[in-house]
Amino acid sequence: MKLSQIPKLSFADGGNFFLIAGPCAIEGESMAMEIAEKVSAICTRLQIPYIFKGSYRKANRSRGDSFTGIGDEKALGILRAVGERFGVPVTTDIHTEPEAALAALYTDVLQIPAFLCRQTSLLVAAAETGKVVNIKKGQFVSPEAMQFALQKVVDCGNDKVILTERGTTFGYQDLVVDYRSIPVMQSFGGTVVLDCTHSLQQPNQASGVTGGRPALIETMAKAGIAAGVDGIFIETHPRPSEAKSDAANMLPLDRLEGILEKLVRIREAVNQ
Repeated sequence: MKLSQIPKLSFADGGNFFLIAGPCAIEGESMAMEIAEKVSAICTRLQIPYIFKGSYRKANRSRGDSFTGIGDEKALGILRAVGERFGVPVTTDIHTEPEAALAALYTDVLQIPAFLCRQTSLLVAAAETGKVVNIKKGQFVSPEAMQFALQKVVDCGNDKVILTERGTTFGYQDLVVDYRSIPVMQSFGGTVVLDCTHSLQQPNQASGVTGGRPALIETMAKAGIAAGVDGIFIETHPRPSEAKSDAANMLPLDRLEGILEKLVRIREAVNQ
């Protein structure tokens, strides 16, 4: 199949954008359910297709003593329970080939981390599950080069692919987003998402804990919708300062509704 022939995914084929949102990591069932309940209710009201996100295991940590998870099958079971209770697709990230088959038993979308977007064996393993594969653009990869990651999945007979922009390395401790990457990656076919959370990370801090600028999430999202992106990715938490992973990056849950209302209005204007 030619890349230009890849169809839009069903949740990205309407007039509105779709949302991937949830906590950075699954910390427990009550927290996951609290977030999913509030976000799904907002998205239902605003007619935004919603995918719940949560990492069942954090494999890419700066420090060895960082939180990595509550146990694989426990966290994956919570993801499945969220999907069943609220009737929404769920997604998580994977890091090795065996994880693809495991996570596919519980989730609907497999996320390939940015630093692994060129890992052929991982892309093939994800593609062969038949699930939607969300490939995050590496901080070191041009948008033009993402066609090759996409082609690896399509060559396995799986045309259900998302490409996600999440910023480009700018010096040692910052990222920038080139919004030209959105139409560039859309030109390959398929579906393109803007990760408003990780695009604002400040990695490689001397403390060993990644920093961030969550106050700019709204600005990032507005610009992405204006540029015509298909979906928005936002990590959110009721109390970000208490989060066990990416506390410096997540959007306070009580701010999400107001931002989404503005994004819907911008999308309506773009579609006119």
